Amino acid sequence: MTDGYGRKIDYLRLSITDRCNLRCRYCMPESLPFIPHQQILRYEEILRVCAAAASLGVIRLKVTGGEPLVRKGCAGLIRELKLLPGIGQVTLTTNGVLLARQLPDLLEAGLDAVNVSLDTLDREQYAALTGRDELPQVLAGLRAALDAGLPLRLNAVPLASAGLEGLLALAELAERFPVDVRFIELMPVGHGTELAPFGQDRLMAALSARWPGLAPAPGRRGGGPARYWTAPGLRGCIGFISAVSHGFCETCNRVRLTSEGFLKLCLCSGDGVDLRAPLRDGASQEELAGLIQTAVLRKPAHHTFSRAPAQDPRNMSQIGG
Repeated sequence: MTDGYGRKIDYLRLSITDRCNLRCRYCMPESLPFIPHQQILRYEEILRVCAAAASLGVIRLKVTGGEPLVRKGCAGLIRELKLLPGIGQVTLTTNGVLLARQLPDLLEAGLDAVNVSLDTLDREQYAALTGRDELPQVLAGLRAALDAGLPLRLNAVPLASAGLEGLLALAELAERFPVDVRFIELMPVGHGTELAPFGQDRLMAALSARWPGLAPAPGRRGGGPARYWTAPGLRGCIGFISAVSHGFCETCNRVRLTSEGFLKLCLCSGDGVDLRAPLRDGASQEELAGLIQTAVLRKPAHHTFSRAPAQDPRNMSQIGG
């Protein structure tokens, strides 16, 4: 499936809930209300959308939230997604709090890889940022995934409040373990506009001083937009996803399905198509595929984050991280 600019769209990020067991300040503060349950797609509806997307050439699915592991039956959904014709990879993004507990079921379901979101290794700072004292549980989840041999990436949003030493401590996990550490630029979406980011260029200078041999990693790693770097002594890579300051729109290969069933074409744009209504009105698989294909042709050429915040009132937890 290609969009109106000839980009191959083969990656669907799939939010299965807006709920979360943390309250990260840039994503889901305490005051944010939950979406009513009846407005959230049922698992059978999610599977129908994914089957239609797969028929158009989508081969990668990323299960997200909110926090996907707070929704009962997440592993069972992953098992069914893995069985869809054409789907080659199903991965998960989680905050890691419930990962150790649910890892056996996720492995049995055939999960291909996991991304764990973690912005600091300082317990007090973690509690202040997330509203919960759960860092030990997250670290237990990381260890369990590593011990099980599940491919693991760490996603960190570099915030000014974390400080340089805290960000370097995260990067050093790629030296201690075979894990990629990826710094994802703070997005001006929802409450993300209220916090100060730590700039990529400043962080990159510090990383280069810490590992003088730091150089672009050869080949391609994963199916997303991260740019990876490696150095002697690193067991994993250090990556950057900097959609605002170092954009990659010309190679964007993804669309997003919100937990409410809205197919979102670009993180910045509010454009897309509601799939929940046709699903519940009895649309056929061919009709669903047609709606997806027609919408993808409208995917914008570029985001406009450099000029204005996101043109969508949803917070990141409502979109899918």
